[in-house]
Amino acid sequence: MSEKISFFMKKYQDRIESLLLTVFPPELSEDPTVKASMYSLLAGGKRIRPVLMYMVAEMLCVELSVVDDFAAAMEMVHTYSLIHDDLPCMDNDTLRRGKPTCHVAHGEAFALLAGDALLNRAFERVLLAVNNNPHTARAAVCFSENTGICGMIGGQSIDLASEGKKIDTGRLCELHEKKTGALINASCLIPYYIYAAEKGEDKELYDLIHRFSAGTGLGFQINDDLLDVQADASVLGKSTGKDERDQKSTFVTVFGEKSAQQMLDDTYSDVFESLDELAERGWDVSELREFSELLLNRVQ
Repeated sequence: MSEKISFFMKKYQDRIESLLLTVFPPELSEDPTVKASMYSLLAGGKRIRPVLMYMVAEMLCVELSVVDDFAAAMEMVHTYSLIHDDLPCMDNDTLRRGKPTCHVAHGEAFALLAGDALLNRAFERVLLAVNNNPHTARAAVCFSENTGICGMIGGQSIDLASEGKKIDTGRLCELHEKKTGALINASCLIPYYIYAAEKGEDKELYDLIHRFSAGTGLGFQINDDLLDVQADASVLGKSTGKDERDQKSTFVTVFGEKSAQQMLDDTYSDVFESLDELAERGWDVSELREFSELLLNRVQ
């Protein structure tokens, strides 16, 4: 990781970490559900989704304070999805971000409530953002669409229904466009919708940001599938080999490791091309470019 991208990452990571410390009222700090929620929310992680949101906002000259509530809400939704994904009724995982999963540390019942509390509180933050700034209303719709049954939850539904089955390429792509790609997509488009509410719609700009976000989401998932068979669990921070164990359809199990690697390279070629086109239109994509290179080469 270059010194420059380390600085950018730390700037945004520090911002989101300070926000996450305050997502629940202090008087509830001893509540067992809040404790379980904060255990997972503050367990680490790269904060990729809020970092992307901040980077796109900076590119569009949108004030970071305007997207703060959305950034916090996005990480809360992502964390709730991980808590529920790890439950015995889902993937039954025991390791997440190098620590025991929420249900292992706090019990299954409180892990379930913790996920619910994070999801509910996330929407409280988004509604407060709209109340404080009506220009963010369309961004809130984007948040809702991508976190619900038309987005992340819909992808999880397809994933569960597909266990132990062979699915075609189209269904596999739909699964991951929703399950993984939806939150990344929303993280990039929320700043655009705030920008558009103030400056006016720009279809070409939207299309390029959407192309970048879709490629980033797809590439992230392909890389995840590759890491499940290539990485060391102690480095990855979560269990490996579980896709084969659970008979899941992934880019590796469906296409093979070599083809999946080629798909990853092709996907990121398109990501970088979209950034090149944004740069040609005068947008500063230097942070997004370096961050994309980091995601392409990540080992965890």
